[in-house]
Amino acid sequence: MAGIVAVIVQMLPDSPEADLKKIESEARSILEKEGSKNISFEQIPIAFGIKSIKIKFAWPEEKNTDIIDNSLAKIKHVSSAKIEDYRRAFG
Repeated sequence: MAGIVAVIVQMLPDSPEADLKKIESEARSILEKEGSKNISFEQIPIAFGIKSIKIKFAWPEEKNTDIIDNSLAKIKHVSSAKIEDYRRAFG
């Protein structure tokens, strides 16, 4: 029986001028299309005016996580996207 996993992804923009709201909107669209639920975003200051975007969401356990890394990293003005945490959700 496949379950749901909780995933946290950190995305870094390519510059301080990148439109983070636009990046979040595109990320939400990609994740919803792939079956994610309960998507939330948090902007975290890094340094020199750059903020990372931390995305938390529920992901179908049976789906490959390569979809996450590859799709999110292709968003315009995203320097990198990596999974920080992946764990089975209970409840």
